Amino acid sequence: MNGMMITDVAPAQVKPLTRDQVEHRLKFCPRLPSLGSINSALRELLNADQRYTSQVAEIIRRDPSLTARLLRLVNSVYYGHTTPVNSIEEAVFYLGVRQIRQLVMVTPIIEDFQKLAGKATFPWREFWQHCIGTAILTREVISTLRAPIDEVDYVAGLVHDVGKIAMASACPEHFELIHHHTEGASTTPTLIEREREILGLDHCEVGAMYLRSHNLPDALVDVALYHHAPHRAAHHAQLVAAVQIADLMVRHAGIGHSGNGDSVNDTDWLQATAWDILFPASSESSETEKTLARATLKRSLERLPTILEGLV
Repeated sequence: MNGMMITDVAPAQVKPLTRDQVEHRLKFCPRLPSLGSINSALRELLNADQRYTSQVAEIIRRDPSLTARLLRLVNSVYYGHTTPVNSIEEAVFYLGVRQIRQLVMVTPIIEDFQKLAGKATFPWREFWQHCIGTAILTREVISTLRAPIDEVDYVAGLVHDVGKIAMASACPEHFELIHHHTEGASTTPTLIEREREILGLDHCEVGAMYLRSHNLPDALVDVALYHHAPHRAAHHAQLVAAVQIADLMVRHAGIGHSGNGDSVNDTDWLQATAWDILFPASSESSETEKTLARATLKRSLERLPTILEGLV
């Protein structure tokens, strides 16, 4: 559902929970099966040496949600077609393997997210845009360092805020109170402070607990837990840092809605601790590389709104 919630729950009726209580509630939340196996037949075909458009199209045709997103994306203004594309084969040809692979991941994961979120009233469409935008930009950040070898960066960006969705599912009364009171108020604490005050834990901790309880990879757990503080990540620090930059840039551009009303200005994303992790000062060329990376990311950010309109 769209629109910010208006809750009738009185603050006095909602008490903070212990870590054990939250963990117990999370055990009853739906899983994210798509993270375990994301359309393996299509993924294998896309990774093959020879990629036949007709074969890719045939597999896509089996999934109505994927088909709808594919045609919506290829017909978005970004691709500038004067005549609408109605053929899946033609859409596959125009988009290419990279965009198709992203669609393959986005479609089932967002559907899982929607099931996990349940009936909590929240601007979910804008939230999905934030998550997908962060995923796309995380891939761009990693690409400034090296050629990505798998999809973990994209998936990490996609699930970085899963704690907010899990919170809405497991602790709906706390979730509604947190977001009802933070929206539009300039003197409130930060979102994380508000979460700790009302629930007892913040969305980073809840997300890490949720992913860990479902035996998902440590890299995704670390991203959920440390994406606001990548310097604290003992492992997967570069991936966590990439997600922090992507998250800050998407929020700074006002793309989608993360549920976090805390403003992000130029200084926030330009001076984020993540840059020192990605481009250590010990490297003589780090400042030049950092400058080039920022310029590349700004260009990618400008394209995001149109791409997201086709995806969500």
